[in-house]
Amino acid sequence: MGAILKKYLKGDAVLWVVFVGLCLISAVEMFSASSTLAFKASNHTAPMLKHVAFLVFGAFIAFIVHLIPSKFIRFGSYLLMLLSIVTLVVVQFKGETTNDAARWLSIGGFQFQPSELGKLSLIVVASDLISRIKNSSVIEDKIFIWLMILSAIVCVLILKENFSTAALLFGVIWIMMFIANISWKKLSVVIVVLLSTVIVGYLALSIFPTEKPPKVFERTYTWKNRIDRFVLEKDDNTNKYVFTDENLQVQNGRIAIARGGFIGLMPGNSIQRDFLSQAYSDFIYAIIIEELGMVGGIIVIMLYMVLLFRAGSIAKKSKTVFPAILVMGLTLMIVLQAFINMAVSTSLIPVTGQPLPMISRGGTSILTTSIYFGILLGITRQINDDKQKEADELDVVILEDDEEEFT
Repeated sequence: MGAILKKYLKGDAVLWVVFVGLCLISAVEMFSASSTLAFKASNHTAPMLKHVAFLVFGAFIAFIVHLIPSKFIRFGSYLLMLLSIVTLVVVQFKGETTNDAARWLSIGGFQFQPSELGKLSLIVVASDLISRIKNSSVIEDKIFIWLMILSAIVCVLILKENFSTAALLFGVIWIMMFIANISWKKLSVVIVVLLSTVIVGYLALSIFPTEKPPKVFERTYTWKNRIDRFVLEKDDNTNKYVFTDENLQVQNGRIAIARGGFIGLMPGNSIQRDFLSQAYSDFIYAIIIEELGMVGGIIVIMLYMVLLFRAGSIAKKSKTVFPAILVMGLTLMIVLQAFINMAVSTSLIPVTGQPLPMISRGGTSILTTSIYFGILLGITRQINDDKQKEADELDVVILEDDEEEFT
């Protein structure tokens, strides 16, 4: 059995362990967290079986992708970006609304989030562009302009319906440029412009009335209200104990965490799952702590931390810029999104709507994250293959030298 796994499951073993570990936690916790969906369904096992099916299909996708050479990933990313931009435009007009935001596109009965395609394609394209700089200030200027244009197009299209996703994606691209040693002056200008825009936008929303905002700006008022409620609660501790329609999710999340204690109530014994409408997505981490306790919560954090440190090690081993930057970009997207989700569940930041990668319910998110892991594993496979090839060539040279010396 071990020989079969070694033959077909190539790539870094630690990454495989992290991937499988997240899938197992997801399957166990989703069995409990999706109870509200099970009660509504005619078949109570349908939501759970559907989620497990996505996990299994995601593992299959990760396996297939990890066998694809990076040069095909590199070329295909531009086609994927074109597709993602088209679908992001279409979803603005034909998208299905969830939580007052049109984020889903349905084609042939299959629903997916175009923003997930946009995230994946932009990170790979950015890695390719950054790898072409080659220590030239002229080339760097051109690459930087193209990066800003493509990032602006994708992020602005995502921004209207999902501010946190757009901000997270642009943040990852900025960090990738920072890692690649792009001029600090350029990166500073970007930060100043963005901060100025956010501050001016927040002040503008505070000045103009909110009774009947223009439809195009409806979501911006939602973002502002979430921030205001979060800040107000921090300033006045009495608000922490008041239940309202706006903070119902947050309050039940806190109760779930408080119930968890050190070892939790054990899987399947969650109480707050029946009160958290997003127990299976935005607040899944609160359910994990309620059932698995602080121990389970730390294990989940450690899985993402292991992934991050392993990615740094893989990037150092890469001989070229493209795989090194790509590994860091994809890993940062997974890990930062995970920390944002956990920060929301523990009331450290305002509610954002970010799922917990590979654990929260959501077909598009699971499949896209599986592609991330597939690409990471594919890069480690190629590194290992190159090392093996070099070792074989060295053995041949040594053997030839020995034969010449013998003759």
